[in-house]
Amino acid sequence: MPDRTPDDPFADLFGKLPDARTRRISSEDTADETGSADGAPATAPPSIDDREASGAAEKSAPDTPPAPAAPPLSRREAREAAARAAAAAATSRDASGHDRAVPGDDPARRASTAAPADSEPVRATTDAASRAAEPAPRSASAAVDAAVTLEETTAPTTPRASYARSGAAEPAPTDRSGAVSTPGLEDLFAGETSTDDVGSAPPRPNRRRRRIGGWIALGVVLAIFGGLAAGGWYVWTTYEDQIRAVMGWEEPNDYEDGLANGEAILTIVSGDTGASISPKLYESGVTMTPEAFYDYLIDEGLNPPFEPGVFQLQRQMSSAAALEAIMDPANRLENTAQLREGLTVEQSLPILSESLGIPLEDFQAAVADPSAYGVSADSLEGWLFPATYTFTPEVTAVEVVQTLVNRAVQSLDAAGVPEADRQRILTIASIIQREARFEEDMQKVSTVIVNRLDPDNQETFGLLQMDSTAQYGYGEMHDGTVSSSEEALTDDNPWNTYVYPGLPIGPISNPGDTAIASAMNPAEGEWLYFVTVNLDTGETVFTTNIDDHNRAVDQWISWCRDNPDSGC
Repeated sequence: MPDRTPDDPFADLFGKLPDARTRRISSEDTADETGSADGAPATAPPSIDDREASGAAEKSAPDTPPAPAAPPLSRREAREAAARAAAAAATSRDASGHDRAVPGDDPARRASTAAPADSEPVRATTDAASRAAEPAPRSASAAVDAAVTLEETTAPTTPRASYARSGAAEPAPTDRSGAVSTPGLEDLFAGETSTDDVGSAPPRPNRRRRRIGGWIALGVVLAIFGGLAAGGWYVWTTYEDQIRAVMGWEEPNDYEDGLANGEAILTIVSGDTGASISPKLYESGVTMTPEAFYDYLIDEGLNPPFEPGVFQLQRQMSSAAALEAIMDPANRLENTAQLREGLTVEQSLPILSESLGIPLEDFQAAVADPSAYGVSADSLEGWLFPATYTFTPEVTAVEVVQTLVNRAVQSLDAAGVPEADRQRILTIASIIQREARFEEDMQKVSTVIVNRLDPDNQETFGLLQMDSTAQYGYGEMHDGTVSSSEEALTDDNPWNTYVYPGLPIGPISNPGDTAIASAMNPAEGEWLYFVTVNLDTGETVFTTNIDDHNRAVDQWISWCRDNPDSGC
């Protein structure tokens, strides 16, 4: 050993203390020698009690003097010795020259088993290894730990792999005391266990129960939203007007400026006022609602003088723009006349007279003889076809009437009406024109007429019972209401279908193309009753039995009670 400079002031003090390492090494040697007697490998390190017992035996044995205590090393020498011992203990070479890790191997045991116990060189090596294993130098401890880690990672076969290959059940892990231990996160990170042994697999979810729960939740959500929607719909349909008034959501009843388009014709006759012109503008497509023009006049406090004549306007005009166009003489059409659907001869002649500048008496004389126009009837009712006509300034009343009758024949031919059946189809079409507003409803009204005239239903009805025919025969068509008085329903005249069976003796108005086509092509259905439940929108309810019809009549009565000024 080279000379060393005493750099530790406590070296002499440490030399005077008994060396416990010598006693521990001696006890290990004794354990190795005695442990091999029964054939078991003496490789496991002895316990603390065994070491102390072995040391005591050595001290008590008279023929085995204790080994002389080696002088303590300096710190530098201890570090160098520890590094050499760690390197030597890391691996051992096998016969093939490969490194082989030996589990549980340490330098002290390898030194004690490599030579006889009484060999001084071996004991010196053991002494050196024991001193190298002294825990005081931190670097030596770290080196030994590294060597042990290297042994474990280079072992050819792990216990888990051995059990897996043999098919045997792997024993539960135990701690040093022999108790069963449960692997934890520390063991997982140290590499001593795997994720399969940490915790337990969660139970498989019950998919059927989850599906049932999902359907129940969905049903609850749908029920809640359905209830809210139904309640909201009921409130809205019942209190729509009040809600709109409170929230300021009133729907506009007039078009805005700048939307005007196309062409529309308006006919004004003597005696017309804002109240009577307002629905005409709506029917011609000029204003948005039947009340828009009249409401505008009331709101603005206007009462203009309206001149009779035919005026060319545009569709979708504001009420203000429509009034301006009516008051402009440039929009008055000369020698132009317009007749709308549903008018009677009595209503049509004044319009023709004022529009064309021909005396009313000339027209009254022109319609006196229907046969002059090829009509085999007592009246030209229904034959003055509704349309807009333009004539030359020299036209006569007879020429005008002939033009209107020719246009009616054209419409009948287009609908496929046989010549012998023209009067009958015009009669049905005139009732349809007075009872319905829309094409779909016209076809259903035609079906009701056909079903009621069916001989199989005569025992139930016997009479057609159309209010429009009773009103026409009694002269009640022009009073501004749709309801029939008791006098009109019971008056004895050939047009009253409440008194006489079958169709009336002739038409009651001038039908248009749609009404004539509906008379020839009724809708498929078994309806026997109908009633218009909203005069503003024209909504009509068709039913097949008296109970449903009475409920619809109650609905109409309720609407009329809420709208007393709507022509009920």
